[in-house]
Amino acid sequence: MKSQAITNNFQEANVDALAVAIFKDEKITSGILKDLDKLTGGLVDSVIKTEEFKGEAGETVFLRYAANGKVKANRILLIGVGDKIDYQLPQVAVLAGTAARYLIKHNIRSFALAPRSDADGSDVATSAAQGIVTSQFELDKYRTQDKKDNKVDTFALFVEGARDKDLKSGLSRGEIIGDSMNFTRDLANEPPNILHPTEMANRAQKMAKEVGLKCEILDQAKMEKMGMGSLMSVSYGSAQPPKMIILKYEPKKSTGKKGELLALVGKGITFDTGGISIKPSEGMDAMKYDMSGGATVLGTMRAIGLLQPTVPVLGIIAAVENMPDGKASRPADVVTAMTGKTIEILNTDAEGRLVLADAVAYAEKQGATKIVDMATLTGAVIIALGDLNTAVLGNDQGLVDEIIACGKEMGEDFWQLPVSKEYSKLIKSDIADIKNIGGGRKAGTIVGAVFIQEFIKDAKWAHLDIAGTAWADDAKPHRVKGPTAVAIRTLLKLVEKSQ
Repeated sequence: MKSQAITNNFQEANVDALAVAIFKDEKITSGILKDLDKLTGGLVDSVIKTEEFKGEAGETVFLRYAANGKVKANRILLIGVGDKIDYQLPQVAVLAGTAARYLIKHNIRSFALAPRSDADGSDVATSAAQGIVTSQFELDKYRTQDKKDNKVDTFALFVEGARDKDLKSGLSRGEIIGDSMNFTRDLANEPPNILHPTEMANRAQKMAKEVGLKCEILDQAKMEKMGMGSLMSVSYGSAQPPKMIILKYEPKKSTGKKGELLALVGKGITFDTGGISIKPSEGMDAMKYDMSGGATVLGTMRAIGLLQPTVPVLGIIAAVENMPDGKASRPADVVTAMTGKTIEILNTDAEGRLVLADAVAYAEKQGATKIVDMATLTGAVIIALGDLNTAVLGNDQGLVDEIIACGKEMGEDFWQLPVSKEYSKLIKSDIADIKNIGGGRKAGTIVGAVFIQEFIKDAKWAHLDIAGTAWADDAKPHRVKGPTAVAIRTLLKLVEKSQ
């Protein structure tokens, strides 16, 4: 996609269409709307005055007009963005994505966008470019026919009064973030016969080489030698060997506090049958996305490698397949994690916490002082929060608050749940140190989190349960249904604020 910055002469952009944000119930008085109304011979004003278009978020009106000599575009797309007070940077990405998908349906592949945002020009450009790139993701990778050609050829961004270099740097940053989100979405959408743990590790190695990250892969022998009995207990039922993927970003010059290291840890269950505690067949196909936490870490680390922040970041993905063969763990087995803690396995379908136990312990052993893990961990979080909020839990309120604030800034909502000692009593085992389930149907998301917390020694830690937000069941005007790459923008903002 060719992108360009425009700081004046919006109407004269060398594109086929113009797209502009319209606020709810606004009137044409001056500025860009007045200019566009004049260009179209009063069409814009006549549309805005009708009751059919009120500027509600997501509303669209497509106008054709006779262009004059200086103006190439002969079509204008008006896009409602709702109340001006609610119009923030995340809505710019939605606006841009909506414009791209709408215009592509009308075979228009070059357009200029006027977001009309009061935010910093560079940030507006970042949000707009990310929205354009993520809008182009489709689920049809394996189709041999009826594939969608939805690529934007040229995107021009108009931000009045902004500096050209700020818009260009913002556009570049936005494309990196959007491409990294699509990288994650592609992984999450892969069939499990193609994306098994070894393939996930191979793609991580290739990506790391492309963006300048260090990559190490721990195989089964190394993990067994390190005593990762909790993680390995999930893997033994599969013919696919497990992999622990370790990605390291080290800045040329660090501005962070000496000795501090942020680790991002992801659950990478490439397919989850439930093991011996097998899931119902209905809906089991969705369990290809059970590696979304790991995919999120990979996408975030890809962006970090390209954006080059001034703080080090460690990425760890526990890639495992959970299958029910003769070597699989049984309910009632007792295993030992790398910390030496013993675990009574009562349900082999509560496997995500078992792989994360050794993964977060390994992260801390590598020097991590701050750990954020993410996983499609529990169905309970979907019952509690639906698909609108990601659950966040942790042992450090400052870290939790920071994640919630970064999420709000990036348009991703997080809701805190508690991890008090009273909840930890629910996983106390009669025959081992802890058990991997407890409390029956009560507090399922919290129980999963307090289990992981048992394997954190001194580090500040937060857990993101993305089971309800990593996959969208319905399409939106700005994006297709399917994997969402939730939390990548929030995590990048968290890293940015750590500089």
